[in-house]
Amino acid sequence: MRAPGLALAAAAVLAAEGAALVVFAVIELAGLASGDAASLPTALALIVLTLIGAAALFAFALGTRAGRSWARSGGVVVQVLGVALALASLTVQPISWPFTLALGLPGLLGFALLISSARREGERSEQEHPAAD
Repeated sequence: MRAPGLALAAAAVLAAEGAALVVFAVIELAGLASGDAASLPTALALIVLTLIGAAALFAFALGTRAGRSWARSGGVVVQVLGVALALASLTVQPISWPFTLALGLPGLLGFALLISSARREGERSEQEHPAAD
């Protein structure tokens, strides 16, 4: 079955966010290799947790593409957390606009696409299997 356009777009946003986390983990790994880490165990934990988050985002992307509701739900949670973090970053002075926008805009876009995709999937399911009144 071919995934609808909204689901594909939502999956693309989730996959792009997963790729961004992989890039962040690689940057942290390079910093660790150059001796920039103040605490080796903390740096390793950050890298591992970042990679776990990336794996989750990739799983949500694949599941969203396949039309799985658990993947959309997980994706929505990640988007809400991203938007909340972006809004919280507005309280830090000076405001880091690149960080805020790089986290908030994809979060808003992903949230809108995931909700729209879920609604479209629900409408399609209702049309295929009308409820008996």
